[in-house]
Formats: sequence, C-alpha cells, structure tokens
Amino acid sequence: MEEQELMSLVQKGDETAFAEIMKIYKNKIVNYLWQLTGDYEKAVELGQETFMRVYFKAKKYKPIAPLSSWIYAIASNLAKTDLKKSRRYQTVSLDDIPNPAAEGIVYTDNPANKELAKKLRTALDALNPRYRIPVVLKDIEGYSQEEIAQILDKPVGTIKARISRGRTYLKTELEERENHMNAFTSKERYENGRA
Repeated sequence: MEEQELMSLVQKGDETAFAEIMKIYKNKIVNYLWQLTGDYEKAVELGQETFMRVYFKAKKYKPIAPLSSWIYAIASNLAKTDLKKSRRYQTVSLDDIPNPAAEGIVYTDNPANKELAKKLRTALDALNPRYRIPVVLKDIEGYSQEEIAQILDKPVGTIKARISRGRTYLKTELEERENHMNAFTSKERYENGRA
C-alpha cells in the first residue's frame, strides 16, 4: 500500500496503518536522530516522541510533500529543541557512556576505521545544529538539497550554504585533529629516541 494511502487511514484512526508507517520509518528516524544527538538512548526516546506526534497530528498532514519529509521535519524539530536544552546543562562526555549501538553500526573491526569514526563523531557533535542537521540529512541519510529544504522549511540556497559550511567545518576540524596527533606522535618519537 502506498504511503499516502496509509496516512489517509491513519488520519481515520487506523492503528494497523500507523504500525506499517512505523515499520517503514522507525529505524531510519532513530538512526537519523542518533547521528544528530550522538546518544542512542536519546535517539530512541526522540524517535518515540516523533511517532507519537505523527499519530496524534496526523490530521494536520497534507499530502503535498512526501510523508518522509513530514516525519523527518518532526524529528528534526524535536532534535533541535533537545540540543538547545542540553546545551544549557553541563553534560557527561559521550565517550564515557557505553553505546552498544555505535559499536555495531559504525564500521568494521579495523582500528583505523574506528578511530576515524570517533574523530568524525566528535567533530559532528561539536557542529552547530544549524549545520549538523543538513549535513546529516545530505551525507548520511542521502536526501537531496531540495528535499532537505522541504524538511527544514528553508530556501534551497540556505540549505546549500549550510551543507557547505558544515562540511568545511568538519574537514577543518578533522585536519586540525590529524595535525595535532601527528605533531604529538613526532614529539613522542623524538623524546623516545633520546631516552
């Protein structure tokens, strides 16, 4: 059954159709939210809230845009609100919290890939949500710039600029970390050579 038909049934209170929509989008939305928040448990919680809103606000959905855009817009808004709240409080580093989902999702057992994933995660976490959300939607979720503009209700030019700035920030951040590590390693080799 097509998503628009499913949504029409949800608008009439059909819980089976809603379960089908959840089946289609649940993992995608949780993964997307995990990429934004860096916290798997928070992503699951925000994912549940997203689908509660999808169900209870179903009557507000208009089939002009794809259903995925509407659901991602709800998830994005919840993530933005949560990120703003979390910046007000001192938080524990994500590195201190075990995240079993990250271990299975990220990469292979290659230590270099794990280190790169950790560096990328740190750089992504430091990125302002204004840039992080479009970058994640484009580079991780695979949406086009036009779809992202629709999801975030922003002009396409704004989305292009934010993706470009976000990518530039990430590249610079990763290069700086790499240079810092290379300098540290060179210094360590020099000190060990003299000892």
